[in-house]
Amino acid sequence: MKEEKDYKFYLVREDILPEAIKKTIRVKEFLKHNQKTTINEAVRLMDLSRSAYYKYKDYVFPFHDVTQGRVVTISLMVLDKPGELSQILNAVAESNCSILTINQGIPLQGIADVSISIETKEMTIAVDDLIKRLEDLSGVRKVEIIGQA
Repeated sequence: MKEEKDYKFYLVREDILPEAIKKTIRVKEFLKHNQKTTINEAVRLMDLSRSAYYKYKDYVFPFHDVTQGRVVTISLMVLDKPGELSQILNAVAESNCSILTINQGIPLQGIADVSISIETKEMTIAVDDLIKRLEDLSGVRKVEIIGQA
């Protein structure tokens, strides 16, 4: 077996994954939230064979599981209005992650670029859920993950 440093990892959109891999991820999530459920029950509910589950279970992870305990840098385009940055920081604080850096550019044509680096170890929600919360803020025009370490 290769050492972990030799592995290559890819970020792949869910819709191109084979059904067995998607079902394996669903089984893992189901088991995480329903701890009294057995693997046999979970694979039966998801219509997945046990052999397929065991084949993939140690090799597929939702994006938020991989980013847990890491540094993620988020870029935002924000309206230049009082209180917008405060709303962003409140949303980040509510997710219980640590803010490592905040950079805000000078607003041009009413829009400011903001980048925030966060440490995700203590987060109480998934990174993709935080991204959705930030996108839902009234003054935020665009949100994207631009880096992770």
